[in-house]
Order: sequence, then C-alpha cells, then structure tokens
Amino acid sequence: MINKKRIQNQSCWILHHRPYRETSNIIDVFTKEFGRISLIAKGARSAKSKFRGLLRPFSPLSVSWISNSNLGTLIDIEVDGNPILLFGDSLLSGYYLNELIIKLLHKDDSQNEIFDLYTSTIIELSKTNNIAPILRNFEIDLLKLIGYEINLDSEYITGDPLEASNLYEYSPGLGFEKTKKKTGLMIFHGDEIQLIKLKGFQSKNVLKSANRLLRNTIAFHLDGKILKTRKVLEELRKYDK
Repeated sequence: MINKKRIQNQSCWILHHRPYRETSNIIDVFTKEFGRISLIAKGARSAKSKFRGLLRPFSPLSVSWISNSNLGTLIDIEVDGNPILLFGDSLLSGYYLNELIIKLLHKDDSQNEIFDLYTSTIIELSKTNNIAPILRNFEIDLLKLIGYEINLDSEYITGDPLEASNLYEYSPGLGFEKTKKKTGLMIFHGDEIQLIKLKGFQSKNVLKSANRLLRNTIAFHLDGKILKTRKVLEELRKYDK
C-alpha cells in the first residue's frame, strides 16, 4: 500500500507545465523544502478550475499537495507575492534557468540554497538589460551547489596555482592544465580565469571566455541532453551582431 502524505503551504516556483489527459496538467514545481517535484493539477485546463491562471512561471506561489510515489496531486495553490515581470531576452533567460533546474537537479531533493539563488536571479533579470553577467553568475553558483564546481585555482594534475601569464587547456569534469597551445575551443588565458573566479565580467572578452567555459562544462554534465532555450538565445545573438 502506497503511503500518502499531505504537504501544505510550501513556497515554490512553477518551472514548466504540460497537458495531461483531457483537462489536467502535469506541473514541474521547484519548492524550497522539497526541491523539484512533479504534480498532477487535475482539471487545471477546465474553465472553472480553481488553478486557472495561477500555474505560471515567475510568480511566487504557495502550494499544497498529496505526495504519491513519483507524482503527487496538487490540492491548493495561492499567490505568495508579486509576479516577477520578465520581457524579451530576460523572459527567455528565465526559461533558461528553469530548464537548467529541471535537467540538472534530481527530484525530491531539498535545495534551499539553490531555491534562494534562483529567486534572487529571477529578480535581478527583471531589473536590468545587462543579462549575460547575471546568467554567468547563476551558472557558476549552480555548478558549485550541485557538486560540479569548476576549480579556478589550480591545475588538476599538478595542483600548481593557475598563473595570470600562462595559457591553460580545460577538460570538462577534470580541470585546467598548462599548455603551449595558443588557440583552441578550450584554451584560456590565466588572467581571464582569475577574473572569471572573481566574477569580473566588466570586460567583454572575459564574459565571452566565461560563456565558453560554462557552456561546455554544463553540456558535459548534461550528458547529451539539449538545452533548447540556450540554443534559441545563441541564435538570437547571431542576429544582434
């Protein structure tokens, strides 16, 4: 017999929802205390549903559900603050964060720090058009919190400190190694690595290097999963040039 448990009034964000059967939705929810969970919102697409209009991303919510194996049942949801208004690239970037959370975090694993990181990043996205540094900061912090931190201090083989005057080749999942190569997808200047560590993204070159480093690191840990939102963002950047 499956042991059902009622969970009440948990702070959350909606990450994604998809149709289920004729009138229901399955929603991916990110909660502070229970991490990422999936719930059935029964009748959510019917005209008289009490959930109608509430199952939206980027709106702070309080949710209650009945746990049931891998898929719980939503029983109540309430607005828990003002919605975060995102537009254009900021909106697409918000969906990118959602996709990272869905694909990198395990279900039913409490992630208080990541919840707070996500919340603060969504708020930041609503306040500026300078999006790239915000995304790079989020990626660096997220990788650290899920145990995939990039070692920006020392070489992975020798343990020698990374020096500003040297060139280094990066291997995702391993780290940096001193190299004589001058160019290459995973070749980085030591001074740029030091600035990435400090999140010194005032320089466009450092920001581009951070993007290259983090894009390939995240791709490695996704193990073949494709980030649809990142692909769209990169396509849009081509037209901006």
